[in-house]
Amino acid sequence: MADPVKAALRAEIRARRDGYVLALSAAERAAQERRAADHAWHLIGNAHTIALYIALGSEMSCAPLIVRARAAGRVIVLPHVVARAEPIRFLRWDADVPLEQGWYGLSQPPADAAEIVPDIVITPLLGFDSQLWRIGQGAGFYDRAFSALPLTQKIGLAWAVQHCEKVPRDRWDERLDAIATEQGIIEGTPES
Repeated sequence: MADPVKAALRAEIRARRDGYVLALSAAERAAQERRAADHAWHLIGNAHTIALYIALGSEMSCAPLIVRARAAGRVIVLPHVVARAEPIRFLRWDADVPLEQGWYGLSQPPADAAEIVPDIVITPLLGFDSQLWRIGQGAGFYDRAFSALPLTQKIGLAWAVQHCEKVPRDRWDERLDAIATEQGIIEGTPES
């Protein structure tokens, strides 16, 4: 059964994010996504294999990070999802390989692409708080992946408008290491 508190928060943040992004011109959106990518790049450091994603709707786009990672010779992996009950897999993606449409319209590498454990995961999210807790779409893919990859750095990528006072969490939710937005980097505050 869906948590009504989380469901209400998801709807609120989605509406806020959609409204913010829809009010931007294409040039403004691209400039802000490049700024967020610049901030995220500082967190990536020397990571060799980077998990990125292809944005849906008003999500913060990884496109500038993809361009930068390619230019730096990094290995790019993207999430591959087949069903809610199946774990997310991170599959290698090269620019010359066409993406396929996956679960819920995700653009993802073909199922036979090489599965690689990333050094760092750049994750989409709906909302986040200053303690680096995230709320996603509710399927739990990234939380399960983070639990299975405890040594992998976890970085959220979002619009600053997605910040919440406090994200409600469950025992299986995983905390991020940092969040990059168009306004800067959030590295968290001590938990009370």
